[in-house]
Amino acid sequence: MKRFEYSRADAPKQAATSASSKDASFIAGGTNLLDLMKLEIETPIKLVDITRLELEQVETTADGGLRIGTLVTNSDLAAHPEVIANYPVLSRAILAGATGQLRNRATTGGNFLQRTRCYYFYQTDSACNKREPGTGCPAINGENRTLAVLGTSDSCIAQHPSDMAVAMRLLDATIKTVKADGSTRAIDVKDFYCLPKDTPHIENVLEAGELITHVVLPAPIKGMHTYDKVRDRASYAFALVSCAAVVDADDNGNLKTVRLAFGGIGTKPWRNEEVEALLTDTDGNSDVITQAADLLLQDAKGNGQNDFKIPLTRRLLKQVIQRALAGEGA
Repeated sequence: MKRFEYSRADAPKQAATSASSKDASFIAGGTNLLDLMKLEIETPIKLVDITRLELEQVETTADGGLRIGTLVTNSDLAAHPEVIANYPVLSRAILAGATGQLRNRATTGGNFLQRTRCYYFYQTDSACNKREPGTGCPAINGENRTLAVLGTSDSCIAQHPSDMAVAMRLLDATIKTVKADGSTRAIDVKDFYCLPKDTPHIENVLEAGELITHVVLPAPIKGMHTYDKVRDRASYAFALVSCAAVVDADDNGNLKTVRLAFGGIGTKPWRNEEVEALLTDTDGNSDVITQAADLLLQDAKGNGQNDFKIPLTRRLLKQVIQRALAGEGA
């Protein structure tokens, strides 16, 4: 590991100012960053420790939502009574990720910023446009079984790894930040992540030194909350395909509310509101589910080993809708 400067921040603006210099990074739980530093994939010359900031609270908002501090750990967020009662899809998504030990350290803000698990990104003797822009993407014709089929480009097909972020996308979360000059902004999760296009190394819209301080959830959504994750083993495995869903069906078997967000298949948490609109106010029959799946996957592109993700996503979509119509789930 390369040498670096280390400092601790006592206020959000101080943290943002300290980290605004070139090649500086924030560190909180460090569950992803430290691994990347050990492998010299990321080589910050300065680490700004934000663990002293008072950003560990989960609070209700005036409109009935939740305001979550960036330092709330994944374990604490998943176990929070308000999350369990009103946002069970979020709790289930978090518990589907990593191990208990990692969830005890990983933070809400850090979870949004974790990097892809593409083999070539971690293989430092290999080319990788995300790690070293302009070197190429060997995954396109190589080992790509776990990689994305939506939102890809000729420069990158790396999948987004987070489970939590998929649920946050489903719930229309808003990310609150502070910049080095002290100004703040609110970023909708749908606008937070960037598609790879020809700049896969730019993964989100944060500016240098911009610190996530809170995540705000709107009021709860009525319906069955569920998080289904298809993976190679039962624990500590990233999603091949996952689906966060809130689906509400009336007594007559008609779908009144449909929200679906997918993980494992996209270069970012993937949600298509047109698919949701197509399913809403229908009886969820096989034909409409097929149409919805066609719409969701109309731009999907497999690269050989990951072709199976396309039919697997179809089956998972069907399973979620049918389970909601049967009255199963939370």
